[in-house]
Amino acid sequence: MKKLRKKIFGCAPAHTVFFGPGRKEFHPKKPRPGIEHYILEAAKDSVAQVKNPGALDQGVVGNFMAARFNRQAHLGALLPEACGELLHKPCMRVEGACGSGGLAVIAAANAILSDMADAVLVVGVEVQNTVKAMYGADILAGAGHYSRQRKDGHVYFFPDLFSRRAGAYYEKYGREDTRRAMAEWYAQAIENARRNPKAQEFHNADPDPRATAMTEPNAKAFLEHINVFDCSKVSDGASAVILASEEGLANLGVAKSDAAEFAAVAQCEGNLARDPEDPARLDTTAAVASKALAMAGAKPSDLGLLEVHDCFTITGLLALEAIGLAEPGRAAPYLLDGKARFDGECPVNATGGLIGFGHPTGATGVRQVGDMVMQLTGKALDCQVKIGDARPYAMSINMGGDDKTLVSFVLRAT
Repeated sequence: MKKLRKKIFGCAPAHTVFFGPGRKEFHPKKPRPGIEHYILEAAKDSVAQVKNPGALDQGVVGNFMAARFNRQAHLGALLPEACGELLHKPCMRVEGACGSGGLAVIAAANAILSDMADAVLVVGVEVQNTVKAMYGADILAGAGHYSRQRKDGHVYFFPDLFSRRAGAYYEKYGREDTRRAMAEWYAQAIENARRNPKAQEFHNADPDPRATAMTEPNAKAFLEHINVFDCSKVSDGASAVILASEEGLANLGVAKSDAAEFAAVAQCEGNLARDPEDPARLDTTAAVASKALAMAGAKPSDLGLLEVHDCFTITGLLALEAIGLAEPGRAAPYLLDGKARFDGECPVNATGGLIGFGHPTGATGVRQVGDMVMQLTGKALDCQVKIGDARPYAMSINMGGDDKTLVSFVLRAT
């Protein structure tokens, strides 16, 4: 396994509020910020944290479907508006479904590793509350193999794909404990989001989220194997982070103590034209996790913080098994024993994850990296977890489509 040929650091993380149903101030019939607002807010917030923005060499925007949700493409060219120092410097937008944010970070890392840049501004963004849910589901179906799957697919396309995965998992490993673990995942997401003022579920005051999440799935109203609480919500928002070499950090005027070091940068691709061989397993997630851990020289037991792509609660369980924190079929006891809790042996999604913080699709991969930087520099405020010497690594998993585009990063404190 190749190691990184030079050191890369993440610094200056920034998030907007992740906005949508669940926020008290959200109202579907009232005017809401557009995509340009979110790009500018996150980018300006990030750039304001460095002393010398002129040291930025490039910019990258991660986004999935702005051309359809917002009728706005060409997002890279908005970065000079957010940061004048990027005028006449390379900027671009990258796409990989819900893994677009992770791919944007990959693009920045590759620019640094190839010596084409020493400091790169990365922004992930999506604004999805612009269309009715039925139309949004069709737009998001573009993350699947549309020509093959959409014609006969459920109106709620992606929830149905992961409902099928949940059904396969129930059949293989048992339903009762799995449903309890999925409810536990939801409850932990809500509890963590309540510590995070920018989270979509920050205002969630449900006195018993575990009981709520145990609502029995109803195929006539939604889907056979999952309920609406098993799903991340439609979200608007953006996140930003700056990647830099050692020289880039110095040029930006950022101290190493205000940055986290990348130990691994990994990406794996599945076959979009094929359905999973075993729906109860995330094969491409397992591949990218193995690749990232090998590059970092780490084991699952070395992880002190995990950011996983819990677009659905069942995806969270499957990810724990794919990473190797739990054996196949054993994610339920891992969760129910409290190992993934905020104060557990490996806290998972400490700021709420996709279900709690929100899931603006193109922003998620960048948000995960930004949150890991905050945690490893001790700047996560009420969301701060303890990362000790015994488990010094933080790891993220960002997924595009149904386990098709996978990006993983492993970071450590400087």
